[in-house]
Amino acid sequence: MTTIASRLQAIHERIDAAARTCDRSSAEIALIAVCKSFPVAAIMEARAAGQVAFGENYLQEAVQKIALTATPEQHMAPVEWHFLGPIQSNKTQQIAQLFDWVHSLDRLKIAQRLSSARPQNRAPLQVCIQVNISGEQSKGGVRPDEVLGLAKALSSSLDGIRLRGLMTIPEPTPDIATLRARFRLLRQLRDDIVANGIEQDTLSMGMSDDFEAAIAEGATLIRVGRAIFGERPN
Repeated sequence: MTTIASRLQAIHERIDAAARTCDRSSAEIALIAVCKSFPVAAIMEARAAGQVAFGENYLQEAVQKIALTATPEQHMAPVEWHFLGPIQSNKTQQIAQLFDWVHSLDRLKIAQRLSSARPQNRAPLQVCIQVNISGEQSKGGVRPDEVLGLAKALSSSLDGIRLRGLMTIPEPTPDIATLRARFRLLRQLRDDIVANGIEQDTLSMGMSDDFEAAIAEGATLIRVGRAIFGERPN
């Protein structure tokens, strides 16, 4: 078993254990392998081990990787690509054309550009609103009190995208209670959106060091890089 395959197996065992602890099914929780800074060979190792969904933060880096993995081996499912990084207006066309999901939506203008650029022969781009749950100045995302308004704007008249839920990257802390409170707030924001008649089924939260806490609070997508691929090259 390759190192990446063994690490993936270990992550799935952690997911299963975390799900059992809170009486959830691990089938409700999808794993995104965050491959920024890692070569195509690492992606292919992960694919050979059964990983399907991959996340990228930087468009320029992703373009080459998407091209090189576009034709799967016979026994492999096509890669599902998730864009996780900040979105500049001049990058929306390529993102809309190349990716299946966007997790970092925080402006109506960007949503409109993504929707209009989405090819008509593809399913709508699946999107999550990024929420700055910890209030960090260095991170993108809308404030918690802005989420519902943006969700309402995104849920109407944008045929090229489909709002699926919320995403957050909380400030790192070793305090599990604090982490869980932040993840819980994201879930509560999602529930508030649903209570306002807007369908939502996704909570993108949890990374290598904290995804068990995120699963306990309802995560449906977790984004793991280092624990699968190792330390990122400088």
